[in-house]
Amino acid sequence: MSNAFRLTRLLDRGAAIFLVLLGAFAIAMPALNLLVPASSPLHVSTYLVALFGKYICYAILALSIDLIWGYAGILSLGHGAFFALGGYAMGMYLMRQIGARGVYANPVLPDFMVFLNWHALPVYWYGFDWFPYAALMVVLAPGALAYVFGWFAFRSRVTGVYLSIITQAMTFALMLGFFRNNFGFGGNNGLTDFKDILGFNVQAETTRNALLVCSCIALALAFLVCRFIVTSKFGKVLVAIRDAESRARFLGYRVESYKLFVFVVSACMAGIAGALYVPQVGIINPGEFAPGNSIEAVIWVAVGGRGTLTGAVLGAILVNYAKTYFTSGILAPYWLFMLGALFIGVTLLLPRGIVGSIKYGLDRRADTRAAALEEDTRDDVAPVAAE
Repeated sequence: MSNAFRLTRLLDRGAAIFLVLLGAFAIAMPALNLLVPASSPLHVSTYLVALFGKYICYAILALSIDLIWGYAGILSLGHGAFFALGGYAMGMYLMRQIGARGVYANPVLPDFMVFLNWHALPVYWYGFDWFPYAALMVVLAPGALAYVFGWFAFRSRVTGVYLSIITQAMTFALMLGFFRNNFGFGGNNGLTDFKDILGFNVQAETTRNALLVCSCIALALAFLVCRFIVTSKFGKVLVAIRDAESRARFLGYRVESYKLFVFVVSACMAGIAGALYVPQVGIINPGEFAPGNSIEAVIWVAVGGRGTLTGAVLGAILVNYAKTYFTSGILAPYWLFMLGALFIGVTLLLPRGIVGSIKYGLDRRADTRAAALEEDTRDDVAPVAAE
């Protein structure tokens, strides 16, 4: 009974519906792309497969932000740094797979290193020709940075807007470093011209679909991890820290440890999102560290609904679809103004976000029905008691 109760709590109706829809999407997109003829109106192009694969990666990033912001009250405006670090770790693996097929036909050095007259592979590039090592670094690099940063920040009790500012400073500093050619990561151009991943051509339709399915699986697992955390006793403490940190500390909870743990988990999730993102878009450059990208990711969460998990996913997909639509036409120069107006509008009109507002409305309706039922029960019982 205890295990059944835990499973029910972990997968409520909303969570189950989300996972079912995600599974159906992961099956339908490859089927419509690979099995339906291109002449059919139901055919999904490879471009759309890659595009929605990118959206799914953004959804994982939004989920990682919602975990710390919506439930622990940690507003990070530098989560793009963890996303980019995971992307660079995967990009380094993909660059090592090119081998002698590069422009300069060097079997060891990537093209940009040959162009810059590097004579040997840097030590920190060792091991990236082996996928398990690269996969480990996808999680370890963002997680290590989050641990070091969080240990100093939370131990110093930096909170609120000050924490947001220093997270921005962190990602901006990393962006400046990765822009340098002598940093060993491709400088301004970054890493690109990928050929293979695990022996499969990254441009092939089957590989594109496989990456989409892998992204959906990663999103489902990330969602379950977040649900497990927020529905546990640990999650209740996080909410207490979010709402009254000083009280939680007074009651004996080690607030810094709780914050540090969830911050590291969130960073690892963002790194995985970045790693899945790179082979689907075909490039990773220092622009991914830009503070504006991290702020935009926070807007996704705010639009979908902070503290709802599913809202973060919905917000990431909706806002990025709107970005793709509006930046391909005459409104392209005004997209940032539209994004800012969207954030202001949601803050003023839908402070709980889309999903949060829907849940609030349903809860209000349920409370109203319960109150009405209780009142009817009292009215029925009162004459009997009088008799």
